[in-house]
Amino acid sequence: MGEKEESNEPQSLNPASNQEEGILDKLEKKAKKYLRGNKTNLKNLRDKKLKGQLEVREKIYGNAAKVAARAEEWLKPSEEGLLEPENPLERTYRIQQSSILPEVDVLSVSKAFDMKLPDLGPYTIRYLSNGRYMLLGGQKGHLAMIDVLKMDCIKEFQVKERVRDVVFLQNDQLFAVAQKKFTYVYNRHGTEIHCLKENQHPLKLEYLEKHFLLVGTNNFSQLHYQDISTGQVVANYRTGLGPTSVMCSNPYNSIISLGHSGGKLTMWKPTSGKPLITMLCHHGPITAVAYHPSGNLVATAGMDKKVKIWDLRKFESIHSIPGHAQTLDFSQKGLLALANGSRVQVWRDKGDQDFGLYMTHSIPKGYQVGTVKFRPYEDVLGLGHSMGFSSILIPGSGEPNFDSWVANPYETSKQRSKKEVRALLDKLPPESIMLDPGSIGMVRERQRKEKLTKREIEQQMVEAVVEVKSNVEIKNKTKGRNKPSKRAKRKQEEVFNAKKPFLEKQRETKEGPPQKKRRVLLEVAEDLPKSLQRFAKKKPM
Repeated sequence: MGEKEESNEPQSLNPASNQEEGILDKLEKKAKKYLRGNKTNLKNLRDKKLKGQLEVREKIYGNAAKVAARAEEWLKPSEEGLLEPENPLERTYRIQQSSILPEVDVLSVSKAFDMKLPDLGPYTIRYLSNGRYMLLGGQKGHLAMIDVLKMDCIKEFQVKERVRDVVFLQNDQLFAVAQKKFTYVYNRHGTEIHCLKENQHPLKLEYLEKHFLLVGTNNFSQLHYQDISTGQVVANYRTGLGPTSVMCSNPYNSIISLGHSGGKLTMWKPTSGKPLITMLCHHGPITAVAYHPSGNLVATAGMDKKVKIWDLRKFESIHSIPGHAQTLDFSQKGLLALANGSRVQVWRDKGDQDFGLYMTHSIPKGYQVGTVKFRPYEDVLGLGHSMGFSSILIPGSGEPNFDSWVANPYETSKQRSKKEVRALLDKLPPESIMLDPGSIGMVRERQRKEKLTKREIEQQMVEAVVEVKSNVEIKNKTKGRNKPSKRAKRKQEEVFNAKKPFLEKQRETKEGPPQKKRRVLLEVAEDLPKSLQRFAKKKPM
């Protein structure tokens, strides 16, 4: 019989099996972020029963992570996209808007536009939390509300007064404007609803969504908190560091940060008249502050021509960018935009908090950028400048999937009213604003009494003796008992009584706490003399 020759040709692979393996690999990668840490090493475990129980637990955790990864595929259908160079020598910051626009879809092209308003600028801009509406505020009194989803101007009007800042309140129905003398509240039709005269000459406004608090600073270096649901003034503090128009709120804990002319960054809450934290960030006035969406990083820009990124968990500077910046803003995915003059830069975290230049953009010379704001849930950066407004595309800046329970760009009037009622019911009190909101509801640890040192005990004893000598009053007694020697003796007794507790403390520190004397009961009474027999144990009857 002839032997069969083994063929070295590769066997044909099944494309269906390859596709399944690829899907499983993707699921395993996505499931890693849902796992509860690394798997435990059970090889060295001798207890077989415990080992079996832990193996079952690990299987349950693994299956739950895979189910969550599968659900993510249809709950989050969109994925973020970043600019990626084809060649290792290519740099993403050299790619201009003119080369990006021909490569994107029609809807994305319509998001990049320019509005020329040369007579009423410079402009400040604000986006609503769901990214659908935008507020434009011109310094010479021009206000406009725009639906950027439909590219429709809802309302524009002229207040004939200087406008310093604008901010949306709980939804698109109301917004606040910091004007020359007071803060005004308007509805979406341009009707004046309130005039808040408590905060005069406002400079900057912020709105804390979960607490319904409108926060503002003014020319008198005051920090003003006002509840817009009740109209009550919650707090009004003088900072003591001069007036400032640099203010930003931390999205994690709702702490308000102010940048001052001395290079200090202060953090405030409404229940404290003094700053919680004071950081010396720059050797000159601070010009801009911005918080990362996680709340752990804060970026500051100063007149010393440096932009620093600080880690608030360690209160250390982790990165420094050379250059001057008049405005800063973080996107939902952690991109940092900074602008000065007519030039805009976007920096990106490459990993391990290592920021690198991602994109650059230049507007026509002579334009001065005053505000940069990322549009939520879109890869768009809005620029408010001296000649109007510009919108540019920044790939990978926005969250690709929105949660309709948190922010819904397509919500109806009925959904909006229900959401407002729900927010009022879930409104948090001002006392819940603190540096570590995770400490709410935790049990406070019992404080142990610290032992005083010998020197501290001696100092307290001296203070007590001085107080006794100055306050002691010795009454005059009958003849023969009121001699100077007896009066001095009574004074010495008072001083000794004052020293006595401190002397006992000194003795405890040397010898330790006094031990209780144990009463020794003698068991055998027959061998004892009569004088000691009464200390013996009595035999039970």
